Amino acid sequence: MLSSGSPLYSIEGSMAKGWESKGIEQQQDAREQLAPALRPLGTSLAAQRARQNLELQREQVLNERTSNAHRRAALAAALAHIEAQLQALG
Repeated sequence: MLSSGSPLYSIEGSMAKGWESKGIEQQQDAREQLAPALRPLGTSLAAQRARQNLELQREQVLNERTSNAHRRAALAAALAHIEAQLQALG
């Protein structure tokens, strides 16, 4: 049996079971309350990701260099398509 002066007794005796999960629950609740405030108004997370993806694709097409005329034409068509999609997103 442990005495009240034992370090093990003072650590375990002062904490209730499940104290770790209570802290996690509080963090999750706080994050859920802040999540709507962090998003720009009128845009969903899916729309933001779609825009980011299109912008990265556009950057990749612009950075690509080729001497092949057919490849340049394909890149120009891809760029026009990406920019049209960006315009559609707003």
